[in-house]
Amino acid sequence: MLVFYVLCCFVIVQEVLRRFVLNYSSAWAEEIARYAFIYLGYVGTAYAVKERAHIRFDILIGRVPDRARALLHALAEVATIVFAVVAFWWSMHTVAQLLRFEGTTPVLRINKAWFAAAVPIGFALVALRCLQALKRDLGDFAAGRAPWAGKSMFEE
Repeated sequence: MLVFYVLCCFVIVQEVLRRFVLNYSSAWAEEIARYAFIYLGYVGTAYAVKERAHIRFDILIGRVPDRARALLHALAEVATIVFAVVAFWWSMHTVAQLLRFEGTTPVLRINKAWFAAAVPIGFALVALRCLQALKRDLGDFAAGRAPWAGKSMFEE
């Protein structure tokens, strides 16, 4: 994830310097930054699921007993897994179409399938992280423990 972030920042900064200092801009920088940002978003989604740091409404979940909270977390993980599998399936169709018809990016002339692959890769990672969280939540439910709450949006 850090690689995509650094790449995105580096390309944007160098492009701003080129444009305003050297009065010259490159066509490839915008595409590189865009596709690095796309990968950053999908890999970052999987990281947020792993850390349970995604945006959520926890008013109800904070008011129920520990076992019920663990069960609600487990149900949410199952729903997310179902969504991730469906999104993975449909996004693989898009990648297959791009491979079949060999659509390329306008400037870099690279097959768009490499960049569209960020979607199924991201959702596969989300499903994997949800399976790990589901195992943890079911263990908490069986033991009667409070489920792991994850990170708050305001802590690091």
